[in-house]
Amino acid sequence: MIAIVVAAVAIAFFAAPLVGLLLRAPWGSLWDELSAPETVEALKLSLICSLAATVLSVVFGVPLAWVLARQQFPGRRLARALVTLPMVLPPVVGGVALFLAFGRRGFIGQELDDWFGFTLPYTTLGVIVAETFVAVPFFVITVEAALRSVDRRYEEAATTLGSGRITTFRRVTLPLIAPSLVAGAALSWARALGEFGATITFAGNLPGKTQTMPLAIFLEFENGNTDGAIALSLVLVLVSMAVLVGLRDRWLRT
Repeated sequence: MIAIVVAAVAIAFFAAPLVGLLLRAPWGSLWDELSAPETVEALKLSLICSLAATVLSVVFGVPLAWVLARQQFPGRRLARALVTLPMVLPPVVGGVALFLAFGRRGFIGQELDDWFGFTLPYTTLGVIVAETFVAVPFFVITVEAALRSVDRRYEEAATTLGSGRITTFRRVTLPLIAPSLVAGAALSWARALGEFGATITFAGNLPGKTQTMPLAIFLEFENGNTDGAIALSLVLVLVSMAVLVGLRDRWLRT
């Protein structure tokens, strides 16, 4: 009985902010707020950057998850810690770290500027980099867990029948972990879509260039436009809830 009461209080605690949004939502002018040019631009930029970050998460995350799950090498625990660090690192700290690495005077960014003549901070590409930095760990831990749980007898059987490593991975392993790939990609996309701290620190808050939805919400709230901030917040809340509810069972199993 005590556990039920405590659980109910905890659920109420998490539900209260959402209820507050719903009660204060400007339902009468909601469409006007969401169809404003600056809002549409922020939403468009958010979708482009978050989808690009998701693609990069998959491209780099699949081989990274496979190495962490299947290969034994010195420093594997350290490598896994580095990969998952952005999940617990304060986003602003991540943004500062990205700036010091890829900024114009960063040890990598300076070389990029000298060799190729472009910089990452305060650009749309910088937003994608920041979102990828925080999104990749969600994909990696999901896919790594799936690779560890796969019955390897299917892969061994394919190898025995003459299938090469790449063919076995493509035709046996990938189908077996496909649900986890989808779950990891969806989680990465949701995380990238809601990223704020690393983005504003590394890429700034430039309308039409680096101002994503979370940054637009911050600006609206800071300027006193509470209705606009609430309207934009509702969009992100609905997206996040849809992803979490849809993937709950898969996330718990992995």
